[in-house]
Amino acid sequence: MFNSLSDRLANTFKNLRGKGKLSEADIDGTVREIRRALLDADVAVPVVREFTAKIKERALGAEVSGALNPSQQVVKIVNEELQEILGGQTRRLTFAKNPPTVIMLAGLQGAGKTTLAGKLGKWLKDQGHSPLLVAADLQRPNAVTQLQVVGQRAGVQVFAPHPGVQSEFEEATGNPVQVAQNGVQEAKNKLHDIVIVDTAGRLGIDQVLMQQAADIRQAVNPDEVLFVIDAMIGQDAVTTAQAFNEGVNFTGVVLSKLDGDARGGAALSVASVTGKPIMFASTGENLSDFEQFHPDRMAGRILDMGDVLSLIEQAEKTWDKEEADRMAKKFADQEDFTLDDFLAQMQQIRKMGSMKKMLMMMPGAAGMREQLENFDEREIDRVEAIVRSMTPHERVAPKILNGSRRARIARGSGVHVSEVNQMLQRFTEAQKMMKRMAQGGGVPGMPSIGGQARKAKQNAKKGKKKVRSGNPAKAAQELAQAQERKAAAKANAGAAFGANQEQDFDPSAFNLPKGFDKFLGK
Repeated sequence: MFNSLSDRLANTFKNLRGKGKLSEADIDGTVREIRRALLDADVAVPVVREFTAKIKERALGAEVSGALNPSQQVVKIVNEELQEILGGQTRRLTFAKNPPTVIMLAGLQGAGKTTLAGKLGKWLKDQGHSPLLVAADLQRPNAVTQLQVVGQRAGVQVFAPHPGVQSEFEEATGNPVQVAQNGVQEAKNKLHDIVIVDTAGRLGIDQVLMQQAADIRQAVNPDEVLFVIDAMIGQDAVTTAQAFNEGVNFTGVVLSKLDGDARGGAALSVASVTGKPIMFASTGENLSDFEQFHPDRMAGRILDMGDVLSLIEQAEKTWDKEEADRMAKKFADQEDFTLDDFLAQMQQIRKMGSMKKMLMMMPGAAGMREQLENFDEREIDRVEAIVRSMTPHERVAPKILNGSRRARIARGSGVHVSEVNQMLQRFTEAQKMMKRMAQGGGVPGMPSIGGQARKAKQNAKKGKKKVRSGNPAKAAQELAQAQERKAAAKANAGAAFGANQEQDFDPSAFNLPKGFDKFLGK
């Protein structure tokens, strides 16, 4: 969503590179470009004025003039101020001391409240909670049915005692305040620890909407009131947020449709204008496309610094530990990386979600945005089809894949032979990389995984060496004793083969047959 803003800011900072000292004119020009970029991105004018004033004040101060790299210091200032207008610190849900925790959703019609209720329910369920969705939107056609479908997909129970309006020609009936109250009581009876109340919206702000939302809030006394706002609606986002803040006094903001291609700068204004933090963000159509909002990480994405922490969290949440341990053991044992392993790794990556979204979290991703946009997400499906069209022996020994075998695999997977060849070429490169990583040569400075295992085994075989004493006299005595033992062992070496038998072998000590001593040369 913030691609345009990111590009404008990146070009602005590029002009500062290489300058050992920034003049006041340089700073004025930079602040002017930042102001234009924010206004073009639809950020509210009062927020832009306050934001640029703080940047100029700090940029003209001692922290830039005395810095070794002034341009990087300006970027640091912009990053910190951007975090402030996004809310400063990460704001987490406040849970009730005595369950259930009641969360009320409010917002205009079309903002995505019902879908977001399912996403929030799934997110809480994955964290070990037992949420209950309450269908209190009785006026939008099929809103109750939609919530039931979303709840079923999310694996979360839905409380819907009233069917609501089924078509646009019906009159709204039922009491949403009573439904919300009954939903909280149902959660207590069924031991649900969280209640998510989905309320009705309108196409615009009106007194009836605000009064209904205020009545529901007063009836259920929610612990959190989340204002759901469409990140693509432009400057109206600020006006709508102010109206709902005055009407229901919400405690946090949820940005929906953050994956859209609109300028989205108005979303940056909500926290600053209302003083309420952005708590969650919806980043796609799938129920799993939902995440906690971190101002520092979002600022990093806007400034093309990446969001590696979110990427790591996503990997930890979806990665199979047993599969990771199996691959680590293969590294240590120096086993070959096979096509089965290649397929398993591709499947693990697919569990993490969209490849485009993951790659865009990497620092400097804006420079390859065009290539990422052209990336085909179905490529992983084609790779899986190709590998599954091979026999078990072919997956372990891909060198046997001649022309006829490759043609058979192409037919079985529904692709062209050239795609099979390309996949095998990528696999060969991955195999070489895995071998280098196991030997410590994959990444500069990376210790050898396999080498460490071999070294540990060698040390175990050698055993512990005896450490000599720090006393010189005692150390000399120990050295002399060690040399005597070594000499004695050398003198006795080969005794089993008769090499030194003359000096210590006594035939009379053995019960030999009579006349046998003549064979001993005695």
